[in-house]
Amino acid sequence: MNVEQAVAFAIENHPDIKNAELEIAIAQAKINELVAIGLPQLNFSADLNKFVEIPTSFVPAEFFGGEPGSYAPVKFGQPWSSSAGVSASQLLFDGSYLIGIKATKIYAELSKKTAEQLKIEMAVNVTKSYYMVLVIKEKLKQLNGDLARLDKLRKDTKVLYEKGFVEKVDLDRLDLNYNLFETAINSTSRMLTDGTNLLKFQMGMDMASQIELTESIPDAKSFESVVEATAVDYRNRIEYSILETQYTLSELDLKRYKSQQWPSVVAFGSYSANASRNEFNIFDGGYRWYPTAIVGASVKMPIFGGFKNRYQVNQAKLRLQMVENGSEKLEQGIELEYRNAVSNLNKNIEDLKIQQKNRDLAREIVRISKLKYDKGVGSSLELVDAESSLRESETNYFSALLATAVAKVELEKAMGKYKF
Repeated sequence: MNVEQAVAFAIENHPDIKNAELEIAIAQAKINELVAIGLPQLNFSADLNKFVEIPTSFVPAEFFGGEPGSYAPVKFGQPWSSSAGVSASQLLFDGSYLIGIKATKIYAELSKKTAEQLKIEMAVNVTKSYYMVLVIKEKLKQLNGDLARLDKLRKDTKVLYEKGFVEKVDLDRLDLNYNLFETAINSTSRMLTDGTNLLKFQMGMDMASQIELTESIPDAKSFESVVEATAVDYRNRIEYSILETQYTLSELDLKRYKSQQWPSVVAFGSYSANASRNEFNIFDGGYRWYPTAIVGASVKMPIFGGFKNRYQVNQAKLRLQMVENGSEKLEQGIELEYRNAVSNLNKNIEDLKIQQKNRDLAREIVRISKLKYDKGVGSSLELVDAESSLRESETNYFSALLATAVAKVELEKAMGKYKF
């Protein structure tokens, strides 16, 4: 995989990205849920009752020939009763509902932008890890080459020692340096394994899978071209786009509280039938059910709520001002991040150039020391020191190379070049 393919694999397979996509689906479901409130609402209800004791009422006793002013207990009704009916309602107008519909759509848009922000972070992390593995692989390749050269020198010196041309200390110095190179190779191999596993993890790849990196390590010139082409635009940053969406949501929140002072209108209707029996023959077709039907409309208009809505509106206005303040702070933060990223990349490029020169000088010193040693005019100590300096310069070079690659990624992020 090259860098783009590794990033694409992460975007498609990482569990965090999958969850972000599910959040988008949940946001869409919430929109549908709110829209459903404005659709016709239809309900059916039915009940069946049996009075174990029929309720007692009191009527004037004089109706039954009793004394005036007294009351007689009477039980009205039948022990079995039932009712069944349907009711329907339709929201005709509600300001909060209409604004809520707009808000949920903006919320869904915010979920998409949040998912995009996560993808950008994922792409940055994968790219950094990708370059890290590339640099470690190159370092390991270089160390193995140095070890092979040193091994040949050590074997040649052993032959000279056996023939009495060099002292044992010369061979011991080379053996020591060889062991140090082996240790460095083992350490770098472990770093390569750990770095590759980290890359797989950030890509959402199975640890047992094999991956081959096909990208080439950028050189100093390619890094310089990134700096030359830099320009920052706040609107290219996903953070700025998210803040704009949050501002829109805050505006709608303010409108929602204001709309609570508007009237709401609901149309409704119902049809039901009731039955009452002395015996359990409710569903006997020979007995009547008594229907009831009603249609109407309901208007609700708030008049006074103890200034609650006024304070809610004030809070919404203050939150809107906070978002505006956050916008100014974000612009300054983006500008600072961009300038620091440019400065950091320039610094790392210069450091990389110096370390590259140092490595080239160290290689030349090793070459000359080897020639002197082969001709008998140089010491093994001089050669070992040259090899040690080369190993150190290569370590510094690859560290500078990785730091520059990471700085490049940070600058591209600051410029808003990562988009999904």
